[in-house]
Order: sequence, then structure tokens, then C-alpha cells
Amino acid sequence: MADTWQETIYRQREELANLLHQPLAQLAAQCVAAWCDRENLNQILLTGFADIPHCTYLYVLDLNGVQVCDNISRDGLLPGHFGRDRSQRPYMREAVPAWGFLLSDAYISQLAHRPSLTALHVIRSQNNKPLGYLGADFDLRNLPVTAAHYEEPGHWRQIKGDPSIRSTVFQQTRAESPMDRNMDQAFSILEELLTERGMFQGVIHFSSSRATAWFVDDPFRYRILDHEALADPDICLVYPCRPYPADALIPKSAIVPILQGMRELRLADEVIYLRSASINIFNGMISLTFSCDGSHYMRYDEFLEKNMAFWLGSVA
Repeated sequence: MADTWQETIYRQREELANLLHQPLAQLAAQCVAAWCDRENLNQILLTGFADIPHCTYLYVLDLNGVQVCDNISRDGLLPGHFGRDRSQRPYMREAVPAWGFLLSDAYISQLAHRPSLTALHVIRSQNNKPLGYLGADFDLRNLPVTAAHYEEPGHWRQIKGDPSIRSTVFQQTRAESPMDRNMDQAFSILEELLTERGMFQGVIHFSSSRATAWFVDDPFRYRILDHEALADPDICLVYPCRPYPADALIPKSAIVPILQGMRELRLADEVIYLRSASINIFNGMISLTFSCDGSHYMRYDEFLEKNMAFWLGSVA
């Protein structure tokens, strides 16, 4: 089973903490002898900066979150931060664990306005009394991605939409669109594009009679097929023939049943009807957004298992 994005983040943070903890602990220990000496603290951080991987800024704070030295960066000393009160910054509001090291949650930095995080290590005196904190800021752009590539989970998800639409759903009826009047032709064209012409992802907008399509020959750009294109089989000549991808999770034989199921959901009821639907043959997922503004994301085989009675009883 694929990890959730929260689990992926947890593993990434765990590996970053393992990478940063030891060098920050060693540098924090060096700060004890120079405590309350701005110039000496600056020099210690300047010397130790290269030992903290991927760091943007280093600094030292007292227990109240007030900076007692200047900022240190890869470019050297950055004056102007001595005496800065960081007590209200997000990382100062998190509890430092008992072992004295904190890797904060990500936040938006004040200077660059970019996603960042901060590592804090407690600085303790010779008799183990806490004196303050060594702080290290990191721009998320500079941190390595140590966790495995995140994959979207394949389990069924239902997402509720705009409450104002849901509350008035029974006061509206489906208005017939040009695509509705030409559904068989439009879906034959989409079948050809998906199975023979390299289309791997598409969003079908029934109410506005268009489809947004992505093709394997140019996957970073989408094409918009309006109702005129979806009524003209000549549109298929625009896209060269391509073999159906061997690594697609949706088998070629399932394309027609999927499109047929979407067609039925669009036309089965005048109140609860399909507004838009998407298909991606590589991740094996489809989505359905209904007139009540509720959306479903599911594997193609789950979709094919359901009948009209299920859908018309669950989407309101």
C-alpha cells in the first residue's frame, strides 16, 4: 500500500534530522565557552558553518529567543540581526524534545518568503544548565529529497465541494449541452485518442462540451478539444498513431466500458448528473465530479464494479 503524503514527509524529516543532529550538537558544544561574547560566537559559527550541510543561516539565541550574535551565511557575517527577537517565530513556539534537538515544521520565511525550516539545538553549560539555542535555518529548495518518490494512493476518496451548490442541488436540472446531443460521436473520438493516438490523460467537461487532453508525445502541454473538435473525426488525424503503453495500469480493453459508464452517469438523471470526469491510464485512476459538486477519485476497476443504483444513491 502506498504511503500517504504525511508518511512520506515524516520519513523525509526523520532522515534530515539524522543528517543534521550530530554536526549541530558539536557546534552547539563549542558555543559554551564563548557564551555572551558576540564576537567569539560569530567566529565559532563562521568556522563551523561549512560543517552544517545545506544551511542558509546560523545564529545563537538566549532562552527568551533573543539573538546574541549576528547571522552567519555561506557569504560570511551578516550584521543587523544582533538583538533580534525571534520568540514569536514558528520554530520558537514548538517544544524542544528532551534530548535537546528540534527540527521544526516547515514555515514561510520572513526575508525570502519561501518554504523553510529551522533546526534548534540546546546549548548547555558545563553543569548541564540550558543557556540558549543554536539555530540553523534551511531553505527547502536546498535540502535533498531523501525519501522515496511520493506516489498518489489508489484508494477511493470522496471530496465534498461547495456547500452552496450542495444545498441547492435539487433546485436545478441538467441543461443539455452540445456534447450531450453528440455523445456517441464525441466518445468514439475520445476512445480513438486514448487507445490509438497517445492520449494518456483527459478531463471531460460535459457541461461546457470540451475535453482537456495530454499526449505522450508532448506530455507537459495540454490540448483543448472543444465541441466542434469532438464532433469531427478528422481531429484524430492531428495526432499520430501510437501503440497503447505497456505500462498503463488501465488496460486498453477497459477504455470503452469506462467511457460508457461516464456517459450513463451524465444522462441517467436530470438532477444528479456528471459534470466532469477524468481518466489517467498510467496511474489507473479516474475522477467524477457531480452536479452536487462532490468528487470521487478511484481506481478504474472499482468504477466499473458499480452500477447506477449505487451512484445515484451516494452522490447527493
